[in-house]
Amino acid sequence: MELVAQQVGLPGGAVVVMQPTDAAELPDDREVDWAPVVPYWSVLWRSGVALAREVAATDLRGRRVVELGCGLGVPSLAAARSGAEVLASDEDPDAIALLERNARENGLSLRAVRAEWGDPGPLLDEAPFDLALASDVLYMRAAVAQLLELLPLLAPEVWLADPGRSFTEPFLERAREAWEVDTVERGVVRIHRMRERA
Repeated sequence: MELVAQQVGLPGGAVVVMQPTDAAELPDDREVDWAPVVPYWSVLWRSGVALAREVAATDLRGRRVVELGCGLGVPSLAAARSGAEVLASDEDPDAIALLERNARENGLSLRAVRAEWGDPGPLLDEAPFDLALASDVLYMRAAVAQLLELLPLLAPEVWLADPGRSFTEPFLERAREAWEVDTVERGVVRIHRMRERA
């Protein structure tokens, strides 16, 4: 796989992310519902960058963080740099291998595992976490039910970044039954901070 280095500006300094060349030629600057022909994990999604910036501005020392559907894992890199113990996860083994390489390239320590939401054993084995991260993961209907079931088993707090995918509102509507949700806008991306209701 041919790779190209991308610099991602974050509070506290940029991280360098190696990315497949084909995906690097497809910046995420189109309408929300565009779909790349390359694997989804290989795109540098604006939601992931926005979430990473949010994470990088937060002191996470001593906190355990899990990222779901990490892809290139920019939020995981930011969390590791902010002092968290990080477990990144994706269903694609190529994403996991590249994230591990990117962590080494940036001098960061994190762990990455292959995990599917329908079979989340590797995640549940490590739970509970203090914080779960996810960016641009609500592009398929099946993700709504899977996330609603999985998130309470992982962490009492979730930060979910989304550019306005069509399944986001149905997800949030159901999530509000069990979670308090605060939303901030970062350009076209919204960061939904969810906390389990007491």
